[in-house]
Formats: sequence, C-alpha cells, structure tokens
Amino acid sequence: MGGQSCSRAALVLLLLAGSWQLLAQAAPLSDPAVEARVTALMSQMTLEEKIGQLNQFSAGQPTGPGTGRTDYGEMVARGQIGSLFNLSGARETNHMQRIALTRSRLKIPVLFGLDIIHGYRTTFPVPIALASSWDLPLIEQTATAAAEEAAKEGVRWAFSPMVDIARDARWGRMTEGAGEDPYLGAAIAAAYVHGYQGERLGASPSSIAACAKHYVGYGAAEGGRDYNTSEIPERLLRQVYLPPFRAAVNAGAATLMSAFNPLNEVPASANRFTLSQILKQEWGFRGFVVSDWTSIKELIAQGIANDGPTAARKALLAGVDMDMESGLFLSALGELVRAGAVPMSAIDDAVRRVLRVKFALGLFDHPYAPDAPAASGLEAGHVELARRAAEESVVLLKNGDASHAPPLPLGSQVHSIALVGPLGDSAINMLGSWIGKGDPADAVTLRAALTAYAAQHHLQLTTEKGVEIIGGSDAGIAAAVESARRSDVVLLAVGENAAEMTGEAASRAHLGLPGLQKRLVESVLEAGKPVVLIVFGGRPLVLTAISDKVSAIVQAWFPGVQAGPALVRLLTGEVNFSGKITVSYPRAVGQEPLYYNQLNTGRPAGNVDLSHPPQNSDEKYVSRYIDERNSPLFPFGYGLSYTKFEYGPPAADHPSISARALNAGTAKLTVEAEVRNIGARDGVEIVELYIGLRGTSVARPVRELKGFRRVALRAGESRRVEFTLGRDELSFWNVDMHDVVEPAQLTVWIAPDSSSGSSVEVKITE
Repeated sequence: MGGQSCSRAALVLLLLAGSWQLLAQAAPLSDPAVEARVTALMSQMTLEEKIGQLNQFSAGQPTGPGTGRTDYGEMVARGQIGSLFNLSGARETNHMQRIALTRSRLKIPVLFGLDIIHGYRTTFPVPIALASSWDLPLIEQTATAAAEEAAKEGVRWAFSPMVDIARDARWGRMTEGAGEDPYLGAAIAAAYVHGYQGERLGASPSSIAACAKHYVGYGAAEGGRDYNTSEIPERLLRQVYLPPFRAAVNAGAATLMSAFNPLNEVPASANRFTLSQILKQEWGFRGFVVSDWTSIKELIAQGIANDGPTAARKALLAGVDMDMESGLFLSALGELVRAGAVPMSAIDDAVRRVLRVKFALGLFDHPYAPDAPAASGLEAGHVELARRAAEESVVLLKNGDASHAPPLPLGSQVHSIALVGPLGDSAINMLGSWIGKGDPADAVTLRAALTAYAAQHHLQLTTEKGVEIIGGSDAGIAAAVESARRSDVVLLAVGENAAEMTGEAASRAHLGLPGLQKRLVESVLEAGKPVVLIVFGGRPLVLTAISDKVSAIVQAWFPGVQAGPALVRLLTGEVNFSGKITVSYPRAVGQEPLYYNQLNTGRPAGNVDLSHPPQNSDEKYVSRYIDERNSPLFPFGYGLSYTKFEYGPPAADHPSISARALNAGTAKLTVEAEVRNIGARDGVEIVELYIGLRGTSVARPVRELKGFRRVALRAGESRRVEFTLGRDELSFWNVDMHDVVEPAQLTVWIAPDSSSGSSVEVKITE
C-alpha cells in the first residue's frame, strides 16, 4: 500500500503540473461504451422520466433533515427520483433500490449520497486538520477508507471534498477545507478524489463518486458570514478560487456541487459563466452538477427569480443538472419544456450527465449493497489510520521561549499532571462537525488515553473541567487552579464546541476563546506551573492575549476517534510533531480576511516597527494598523517539532530562463536547498517552496506556494531537497486575461514557512 500511495501522490503533483489530458482520455466518463448505453436508455425515456433523473431528495438523517415526505418509495416507482441522500445502511438502501429495479418502468437505479466529509463510520480529523499534515497519500487513504465503509452500506456518492479557498477565519466552514492556499488546496482536492473514486471510477465495489464543492467562491463570503455574497474579480477567481476545482475535475471528479452564494451579483447556482463556460466548455467536465440544499429555490430570495419555475429554468440553463431538495425541477420543468421556455436539448444534456455517472459507477450492473450485516465496530486498520492521521495533523505552535523552558515532551521530570478544561473529556467534540455515521462512543478522549498512560507510568493525574465551553458559571475555576498548583505541569484543553461553533451556519464575529475559557486560562496561569495550551477547534482562534503567557501551544483541531491516543503519543514524545498550519492565525479579528499570499502596496510597511503606534510620518503613512501589527500571530506553513531543521541557501540550475520556452513547455527550472536536522531527534520536516514575481503586467503576490515535500531526516542527517518549476508554476492570468509566463524577476524561497527563509533570484527573459 505504501508504494502505491507514493506513486498516487506523484500523480497528484503531475496533475497539478498540467498533464491532465492523459488521464482524461482514459476516464470512464469519456468511455464510448458508457456513452452508447446512455444513448440507448435515453431513447426509451419519456420527458417525465428524464426529468425524474434530475431530482434529489433527503430521506432525513444522519446529516440533514427530511422534507416531510413519506412517499419516496412511490416516487421512485414512478421514476421521479434520481438520487436520495441521508438514507444509509444496506437494508435501507437495498429496499429503495429494489423498488427502482422492480417497480419503475425503466429500472434505473437510484444513486445514494451522503455528506461524507472526514470519514463515514470511522471519523478522521476534520479536513482543515488533515490539510495540516501536508501528506497527500495519507489524505487519500482516509478517503479510501471512508469510501470502503460507505459503499458497503449502499452509499456511492460523497458530497466531498470541500475545496473552497478560505481566507477569513470568521467563516465557520473553514473547518471543512484545506485552508487559504490554491496550490496546496488543489493538491489536496485531487488526493480526495483519487481516494474516493479509486484508480478508475467504478472499477471496484468500493469506488464512490466524489463531489467537489461549493462551486464557486463560497469561501469568500463577505464578512465571513455564511451564505453571504462574494465579489471576486475574474483574475482573482481564476488565480485563487478555481484551481482546486479544476484539480478535482482533472483528477476525474464525477460531480460538482453549485454553491449558495451570489458571485459578482449572479447566484452561483444560476451562473452561466462559471457553470457552463468555465466548467463544461473550457474544462470539458463530463460529470454532472448538483445544486446545494434548496439553492435553486433560494434564487427567489436572491432576487433573480420571482417564482419557482423561473428559478428552475435559470438554474438548468446555467448548468445545474440535479436539483437538491427544492423540488422545482420536478414540479416545473415539464411545463417549461412544453411551453418552449426550456429546450429539450438542455434536459437531455443534464440527463445524459446523470446517467453517465450512474453507468460509470457500475450501478446498473451492481445496484445493491452487500447482504452481509454491517460491522458492529470500527475496522482495526481504519482505527490505526485515524490515529496516524491525528498524529500528523496536530500542530505544535509554541514550545518554550525566552520566558518559558520547553515543557514538551513530558519527560521523567514530570510526576504529576493536571488535565484542566472543558475539552479534556468531550467525546462528541473530538469528532468535529459533519460526523456522518460517526459515533461518539468510538472516540477516545484525551482524559481516557492520559489515564491509561498515567497508570502505566505511575503518574499522578487529576482532572478538572473548570468551565463549560460556552455558558455555565465560574464555580469550577477554583478547583482547577488548585489542581494546577498540586501538579508539575498543566494540560489546558480549551477551544470551540464542534456542533455549534464550527461548520455550516457557524460564522463568528469574535474569534477568542468562547465563554469563560479565557478567564480559566488566566486563573490557571496564576498557579505558576508550566501550562500547555491544547486548542481544539475548526479555525484559528485569536490567542494573542495569552500566547506569551503559556509555556506551549498545541493546535489539536478536532482530531477524530483517536484523539486521545494520538495526543498522548505526541505530548510524551513517543511521536514527533510534523504538522504545519494551512491558515494564517490572526492577532486580532480586525485583521480578517488574513492570508499570506497578499499583494504589496505602494506604501508597504517594510521595516517599520509595527509593535507600537506610529510616532512619526514615516511610520504612519504606510499600509498598517495603528493598534496592531500587520503580521499574523502564526504564519501560513508554520509548525514546530521536537527537533530543529536548518536550511541552506537555495540554488537554481540557471541564472535565467526564457518565458517563451516555459510557455512552450520546453524549459524547466530546478531549485534546490540543503535541509539538515540539527537536533537530537529524528523528525519529518515539511519543506516549502515559494515564488515571487516582479516586473509583470499585473501585480503578483509577495509570495506564492509552488511546491512542498515531506522529508524524513534522522538526527544529524541532511538532504538536498529539489523542486522543479515549469509553466504551470510560473504562469498567471496577465493583464489581457491570458494564462502565460511573462518576462519577470523571479525570487524563489525554500523555507519552513511563508514568512522566513533565504532566496535566490532568477531572470525570466523574453
């Protein structure tokens, strides 16, 4: 499995490098045999049967409400439903499938879907956590495990991956994606698609269709407020927000989901430019587009339709092929076709796309889930994978400084530990939002794992909740402080409530620790003991007021079913930290949206000391805040380890390279640097490559990620880490809206994060 995973990771990077057509030619959605079967079936279909394939309804639970309907079986028998979701379990899906195959006229199977966001029954770390591993084979393996579990119960369609670029931590759905960077986001999107669909869609019984969502610009909602409008100029759209979707399409994603948000005054679920021109024409996408939950009906509230039939017509003609939940395609399209308002060709195109995916998945040949009873517990291999995923996803943000000795790893000098805080023993919150078929009973908390560790190593462990995550009183703080005083070290488990404060409809205007948790932290600090702050959540929180006071900070995210064992192994040093954050951590919420790959200004702050208010005109009239630094508390790509890595200066194999040759694909630039483990422990370093371009027709970001490697180095070992830059890494959408490489001055950094490292200069000539 390891060798296969590595080769698949290489394929993901190859896809990013532009060799997409090679895969597309062999894709099942382009298979002539599939197309012939689709054509033959469509020739037998009535208009009503065609429209029936374009409807999806929720049967209710586990990831959403139902519609109040009780007649789904009869609707399936009449050929009025193409897909159902929130119906899972082999008995349930097989029952409904049997109706389709025995009572409907054409015996077209139903496609069952579910919000499989970070696991099916085995709950892995939330996606923002998995992204922090920067481990493409690992991410692919978690998706494969989820697909295996889902397919056994008849669920053959995952509403995942969410590939929205998220630059604003106020947006609750940041937890579902890969963070703020389009290059990393594209690589991770492709890894998820390969994990769900396998080598070839439908090639195995455990292959399920991926659905890249939410297309497009949903993560750029104004003010970080969910469902809000997005204004994204075309260049920014193509440069930042579209690449992860294109990577998913190029990796073979069978479906995409249109978003809720208005994009540049045109709702995403009725946007011809993005759905038809870019997705279906420019990219050649052959799968189908499903709307998000009632997003077609919401076109009325968004002001571009006065009634249901108009909303249905605008969505279908823009490029939405399946209506999730609103029922407007079912109720309106027949009359619209008969009135000439919707051409039959538009119906046929949408139906062809839906049937193409069903045939490619193998649903017509193998429509039923296995008859074997569902497993009563988690698969041992998936549990082990969940633990490893958590270990690689947790990020060490601080471990001592000039004021604090490093408290981690917990060594032989520690005889007593106080575990304090509302998230030390909260199984449900270890799973995060969107847990699908996950069960809190499967989750091992930090308290449970630490109790076992303490008994084995004869340590004294005391636990105090202190306060609730939100609400409650401060009555438990005194006991928490007393517990801290009696211990050698304090593990302070704080953060967000997964169900209420992260995920959909969970935007936050204030990003500090919720409830009374900040008071708990400040009170425990008064005990004078080393405090390790363990932060659980789905977004970066504002930790500025306490970051200098605690001895260490561990970003745990929501780590999944193996939260406790993974954290104990990390905290005690049995496993070394290797994760790095994929979102910038704000010092204050007023910095949001905050991201590393920003454009420069005509008055950059440069070397101005921003730690105090401006004291003269040179300090004042630059792009800055008067009451906070510009820089993040922790930058994109940052993460510590129990060892230290030293970077040598990068070197390029050529001092100059031709833009013409790069555009023709006949030239590449190789850049390398030596990375040495100068510490006393073995470790894994995520080596990151960034570029900057100057002298171009449009302004380019100060830095852009264009490569990364996970490099394992033994203590004292060094390695030259090499990257190749070609057309796809160096091109951008220029002033004429052409995606090209231009003559420019190129700066290349090979660095541990987005704010450090030395660089090399290369001239890109004509």
